[in-house]
Amino acid sequence: GALEAGRRRLEKSLTRAEAKGKIASAAEVLDRIHLVTDLEAMADRQVVIEAILEDEAAKIELFHRLDEIVIDPRAILGSNTSSIPIMKLGAGTKRPSQVIGIHFFNPVPVLKLVELVPSLLTSKETLQRSHAFVETKLNKTAIDCQDRAGFVVNALLIPFILSAIRMMESGFATADDIDAGMVEGCNHPMG
Repeated sequence: GALEAGRRRLEKSLTRAEAKGKIASAAEVLDRIHLVTDLEAMADRQVVIEAILEDEAAKIELFHRLDEIVIDPRAILGSNTSSIPIMKLGAGTKRPSQVIGIHFFNPVPVLKLVELVPSLLTSKETLQRSHAFVETKLNKTAIDCQDRAGFVVNALLIPFILSAIRMMESGFATADDIDAGMVEGCNHPMG
């Protein structure tokens, strides 16, 4: 079903990344990923990162359930959201000090950046432990962000996109020329 389809998409993405030399071994990465459909499997985890659809009510409900399921009261409950306030997700738990945004960029196995987004309720210890997890266990680069829509990267990216749309609409430049300018002039691989 959906779990197998997701695994096939992940496999395909990892195989492409390996072929381009972005990762050493797709098989090695896949061996470290365990897909489960039962939330109870998260009970003994120290770090849980949700990455479900961008629906505030669904995420709050999931955090409420994880709060009940995850045994360790110090466990980090992270969200990969880029648009929902972390404060709202934390408020759905009895441990808002353990809730933090851990925002990855796609494709996750290739891109090194992770935005760490504490809310006003997130403890300093949770932020420090999240840094250690991201930088040491995942070997990625973490930056700190305020809990506001878009965080750092998307907040910077949206004006670029809007300017490109305006340029094209006004006839100032074609879509192809704008893409080429961003790829070749700004080193943005996707234009």
